[in-house]
Amino acid sequence: MTASRYILSLLFLLIGNLTGGVCQADAAANARRAGQERVLFVVSSTKLHGSSALPASVSFGEVVHAWDTFHAAGYAVDFVSPDGGDVPILDAYVSDDVEARLKDARIMTGLRNTATPDQIEPARYRAVYYVGGSNAMYGVPENAALQRIALHVYERNGGVVSAVCHGTAGIVNLTLAGGQSLLAGKRITGFPEQHEDRDAAYFREFPFLMGKTVTARGGVFSAIDAEDPYVQVDGRVVTGQNYASARPVAEAVVEVLRKNASKKPAGSAASN
Repeated sequence: MTASRYILSLLFLLIGNLTGGVCQADAAANARRAGQERVLFVVSSTKLHGSSALPASVSFGEVVHAWDTFHAAGYAVDFVSPDGGDVPILDAYVSDDVEARLKDARIMTGLRNTATPDQIEPARYRAVYYVGGSNAMYGVPENAALQRIALHVYERNGGVVSAVCHGTAGIVNLTLAGGQSLLAGKRITGFPEQHEDRDAAYFREFPFLMGKTVTARGGVFSAIDAEDPYVQVDGRVVTGQNYASARPVAEAVVEVLRKNASKKPAGSAASN
């Protein structure tokens, strides 16, 4: 072999090793992204309270604070709503502490382009998180497709069902494969009817009362008479009372998932 051919062979070998290393690195990165555990945020599409002209909205802060917590813990977040697409976010439901996040494309792209239930593959998710806001009382609780997703995550994936504030409305109709309510015998919280403005027009549109309905499903409903965070963790069901509870709910979900990770492989059934 001549010197020039020898040098050329070395160059080809070096290029092959370099490109091969790049390809392997890309493949590893893709694998990490594909294997990233995910949490599904459930938001309501409803823009009005019941049959009234009173506007209703998603609670933006309950999205942001939970999103930040899950993101920091390494989870990817997707959004689903009954109708898909854009969901209502009224100024009155955007507190000062999160107003700047209306420009956060990572969150806003998800909220402006929510998936429909039939676009969701439940096997991908480790937890569902029902976001509050007054519109959470409508459209979500009775949606059979959303119920099937949450129950798949809970029963087949061994995942967590969580909710905050009015988002607890979304879990009151979840019925396990054996016919028992998910809430039966579980400690549950959410925004209690005693804290609503019971003389207000919006409240008269509510299709049901939060605490009363949880109790009727066999749950043990509790709430505190304050605006402080209040969270109930009962097995793989995590609920929060109010806006201030969004971050603690997400933190509790992460903790439950971490504790269960070593006990049961993803995709296996669980009983609690």
